Amino acid sequence: MLVKRSITTSRRNEFIDITSLVREAIYESALVDGVAIVFCPHTTAAITINENADPGVTADILQKLSSLVPLRDGYSHAEGNSDAHVKSSLVGASETVIIEQGTLVLGVWQSIYFCEFDGPRSRNVYIQTLAA
Repeated sequence: MLVKRSITTSRRNEFIDITSLVREAIYESALVDGVAIVFCPHTTAAITINENADPGVTADILQKLSSLVPLRDGYSHAEGNSDAHVKSSLVGASETVIIEQGTLVLGVWQSIYFCEFDGPRSRNVYIQTLAA
């Protein structure tokens, strides 16, 4: 089952915990065992899995990405958001998560994040559930 969810971001760079959206899609699909593919169809955003207990972790990731890929760095792309394209490529457009007995298989401290690198914007996330 394919589910589309809308997200509104509020900052140029941010991580938004979308784990509950993915869980909701799994519940709607009634899938017991399989996988969920979480996909971001935007070239200046991404999907990742990381720690949810300490917000300092996502802040550190954003800080390091901004340090490695600065906003202005002599890029050729004329729109002024080349850093966002590079960050999106580094992080990746999707994650695949195992579903077991109707539940996401994530570590105790893990969440699924939508990563905004060119906001604020209205965005979409697609969640495809597939049976094992």
